[in-house]
Amino acid sequence: MSSDRNIDYIDDAEALNTLAATLASESWIALDTEFLRERTYRPELCLLQIAAGDIVACVDPLALENIDSLLDVIYDPAITKVLHAAGQDLEIFYWLRGSVPENLFDTQIAAPLLGHQEQIGYANLVKEVLKVDLSKSHSRADWTRRPLPEQQLNYAADDVIYLAQMYPVMRNELASLDRLSWLDQEWIDLTNPHLYEKPAEDMWKKLKQIDKLKGARLATAQHLAKWRELTARDRNLPRSWLMKDDVLVDLAKQMPKDEAELKHIRGLSDGLRNQHGSAITALIKQAGNAKPETFLVPPRKTKLTPLQDAALDVLSAVAKSNATQLRINPTILAPRKSLEDLIKGNRDTLIMQGWRRQLIGLAICAVLDGEQQLGFVNGELTISE
Repeated sequence: MSSDRNIDYIDDAEALNTLAATLASESWIALDTEFLRERTYRPELCLLQIAAGDIVACVDPLALENIDSLLDVIYDPAITKVLHAAGQDLEIFYWLRGSVPENLFDTQIAAPLLGHQEQIGYANLVKEVLKVDLSKSHSRADWTRRPLPEQQLNYAADDVIYLAQMYPVMRNELASLDRLSWLDQEWIDLTNPHLYEKPAEDMWKKLKQIDKLKGARLATAQHLAKWRELTARDRNLPRSWLMKDDVLVDLAKQMPKDEAELKHIRGLSDGLRNQHGSAITALIKQAGNAKPETFLVPPRKTKLTPLQDAALDVLSAVAKSNATQLRINPTILAPRKSLEDLIKGNRDTLIMQGWRRQLIGLAICAVLDGEQQLGFVNGELTISE
């Protein structure tokens, strides 16, 4: 199903500035993006969709010299930005301005507090909240193609048209349940820059079989991974296009001493060797005398004993019973890992923090401490002193 709303296609500076001036007076706007990142390090913004009040607009950044006037509105902290599964959209804004907008509302994050499943998709949430079935026919479209077909624009616009309809419904329901403040920290967490730009010096930790390397070979992999990340950013290329992971690890294992020895590294392209061979061998020589950063092996997860596993079943039942009464997804109310932490004696865990502490954490601990007893009344689980 597609909306019959009028859609403004913005592809010139005058229309963009007019849109920005109109949106500046809104208290909230719904946002979505279409992008391509297969050929670049940074996601390439291809279309920016906005809905607010009577406005539905698709802004074409490929046709515009810049979209600064609109970004000024999006970055206005007085305006709430409504998105769904905001991570990739916010990454685009981060690379455009070096930070992400403040005052956010992510319908995917908010949904479980109203009983919807965790990580629910946009189309499923629209169906559950608005009873509307959305088309998925353009989910793999090429958004760099111009002109964009009308059906494709309608598909893109639907992503904000129904988002704008869902937001007041969800916000009012959260407010009526006094749960809006529960999400405050979630919105702050979304503005953390480390979500969108990983430190280059940490990229070696993502390499497969990195735990097999020691000493100078580990230091070499660390130096090469940092160099590859910074070079990929500078050239705006996918890091794997510059050098694949297995090639990087082979370089670290063999530690070639000069450019002639680079020819024996399988998978190292002639272009990379000719353009960056001297830099690579210099890095390897430097790393040979460096002390590697310690590789921290994560502690092995200890299994619950059979009795602890039985206790987990009991606590999960308590959490599910409370979640049903509260109309909250149980995996959000009481995550399994937090319940396991409590059973193992660790009370410095998520369920004992923030809004969860009063809502479920203290009750779970009371059961664990024997201060509350479980029972059944008319087939339903009850807790009593």
